[in-house]
Amino acid sequence: MQDILKYLGDNFDKNLCSNETGSKFHQYIKKETGCYDPYINEKKQGNEIALSLMPKVREILKNDDSLESYVKIAIVGNILDFGAFNLDSDIESIIHQGLDKELTINKINELEDALIKYDKVLYLVDNTGEIVFDKLLLEKIKEYDVDITVAVKEKPILNDACLEDALDAGIDELADIISIGTDSVGIVQSMISPEFKDYFENSPFIISKGMGNYEGLTEMNLDGQDVFILLCTKCKAISKDLGIGESSHILSKL
Repeated sequence: MQDILKYLGDNFDKNLCSNETGSKFHQYIKKETGCYDPYINEKKQGNEIALSLMPKVREILKNDDSLESYVKIAIVGNILDFGAFNLDSDIESIIHQGLDKELTINKINELEDALIKYDKVLYLVDNTGEIVFDKLLLEKIKEYDVDITVAVKEKPILNDACLEDALDAGIDELADIISIGTDSVGIVQSMISPEFKDYFENSPFIISKGMGNYEGLTEMNLDGQDVFILLCTKCKAISKDLGIGESSHILSKL
């Protein structure tokens, strides 16, 4: 803790990249403790819980098979954040509430236009557990005859999804899986591998999940790319940046 506070004291300024800073914190902690996957049990449990909910979620979606409903389900996954979620909560009720809640920013028409326009999409996933809900949206995307590539973390960081977690969730049944080449919090332009950077820059259509990826994308030049973000605003900083209230569900475009 003293080392991390010293790092902040020595390096903090208004232009500091929060994702890069957070990544360095967690990479340092892993190195010093010798524990390179501190959240491994929570990650596995998150996927198990989410997978157990799939029959109920699919039953709920039978009443509304629209693209917007699948987007909302993916955002519900972002709300739950299974790595730290209270397992005693009424998850089914939260799912219903998420589907009933209007999107504060709703670019569903633009998203559908992009699904019709493009033949492939790069999908940036966020956490384990949540990726099971993403799988439902990926199934819907496939109905538009779009090839999907899902980007995961190279090595464990927090409860973010890596290759093994994506395979456990069955993401490979619907998409190719690639690594961003690092274990960063969200996506950090200065840390991703040259291979992923090239793939990213040559991807005209991108869907991004979660606040960490959103923060990273706002640091990047996205000219000429259609980039959509799906998330729930879970902190004041992101809410302020987007100009909306906390706990808002959004499908926006950068």
